[in-house]
Parts: sequence; C-alpha cells; structure tokens
Amino acid sequence: MKLDNTVAAVVTGGASGLGAATARALAAKGVKVAIFDLQKDKGEALAAEIGGTFCEVNVTSDESVDAGFAKARAAHGQERVLVNCAGVGNAVKTVGRSKEDGAIRHFPLDAFNFVIQINLVGTFRCIAKSAAGMLTIDPQGDGDRGVIVNTASVAAEDGQIGQAAYSASKGGVVGMTLPIARDLMNEAIRVNTILPGIFETPLLMGLPEPARISLGQQVPHPKRLGQPAEYAALAMCMIENGYFNGEDVRLDGAIRMAPR
Repeated sequence: MKLDNTVAAVVTGGASGLGAATARALAAKGVKVAIFDLQKDKGEALAAEIGGTFCEVNVTSDESVDAGFAKARAAHGQERVLVNCAGVGNAVKTVGRSKEDGAIRHFPLDAFNFVIQINLVGTFRCIAKSAAGMLTIDPQGDGDRGVIVNTASVAAEDGQIGQAAYSASKGGVVGMTLPIARDLMNEAIRVNTILPGIFETPLLMGLPEPARISLGQQVPHPKRLGQPAEYAALAMCMIENGYFNGEDVRLDGAIRMAPR
C-alpha cells in the first residue's frame, strides 16, 4: 500500500507505547491518523503533535467503537489502515494457595474475561467494523483496499506462570489472523499480526532501572528491551509490502520466555 496524505489510518491504543510510535510513523508518511484510546490527555497531545484526531474509545463497547470510527471518518475519510495496539495484561495463577492461610483460590473468572474482552474480542470488534468500512471504498492502484495489523505477544507461544488469560487472548489473536485474511482476500484487504517480545512500554518503564536491565539481558541479541519504533517499523513494512498477508511474526530478539 502506498502511504501518503490520501490515506487515513486508525491506531487503537495509540496514545502511548507501541501504538504511539506507529501513529508517529504513519503521520511521517503524510497519513491522516486517528488515535483510539482511553488516555484522553496523552491522546489529545499526540494527536495535536502529529496533526491527527483523538477519539476516546473503549474497545469493549460497540457503541464506543462505532462513535470512534464515525468521528475518525468525519475528520479524515474512510480509513485504509487499522493498527490494533489496545491491550491489557494481568498475572494470576490458575489456582494457588494463599500465603496467609493456605486457602486454595482460583483465577477469578471476571478478571480472566476482562483480558479476553479487551485483547481478543476488542481486537476483533475493531477489525470487523473497520473492514466493513473499507468495503465501501475502491482499491488503490496497486490493488490494496485496506491493511490491518494486529498486536499479539510472544506470550501467545511462550506463556509464563500467571499468564493464562493474557496468553489465551494473544493466542486467539494469532489464531484468527489467517482465517480473517482468508475471509477478506476477495476484498483486497490484508491482515497480519506482530508478536512483540519485551518492549519499552509504559508498563515496563514503570519498573526500576535494574529490573529493566535484567529483563533486557534475557534477550539473546540485542541484549536490551525492544524500542517502540522497532515495532512501528515492522508494522509499516506489513502495511507497505503488498505481498505481506496472513502472517504472524515474532519481534523479540530471539527470546524464548522461561516459565517465570
């Protein structure tokens, strides 16, 4: 896909981290970017920086997502690009014994479902609603009508202790990539997914520096945390390379996560 000022894009989770880096990379090509996020202050600041539009969106809500797409399309026209970066995580064992009284407790199902609803169902919700809009426009001269990039995680394949919900949600994103690419193949819409390893996201940047350094040293090469700009570079490749379709690609410095 050729990226220029005739193209509109939506980036979910675009106010910070991987999404913000991708929004900046798209805007640098002249793309009109709408940022979907719940972080209003950060989202509005980034939108002002890149000349984009901020939409306060909760990806677990049909009404919120519909309103976000309506606002984005009113400002920029129908998007040809969707990048899904909205996501959350938690760390809870399936079952465990309380250190205080030895009582056996299981992973609260509402906490499990919360992660699934945002990471998996929220991603699919945005894909379906964006693709429906893409069907209303003609393909570009190179044949692409639209491109969708999703964010999974190496936890989809190397889930650690306490990551049952997170791994299930990200494994679901990986599992639906090829079927959705096949669903949309006759509509000239490509779909790919990135599986990031340990990246400098707001969550990890909240850790003490020694902890971040220790995490980085676990990466075979280079021995550091991934940079959001490196995620954005792969997302841009998936968008611009017209033969990139139906793929799930690890971006992790060759790390394979240990149990803990």
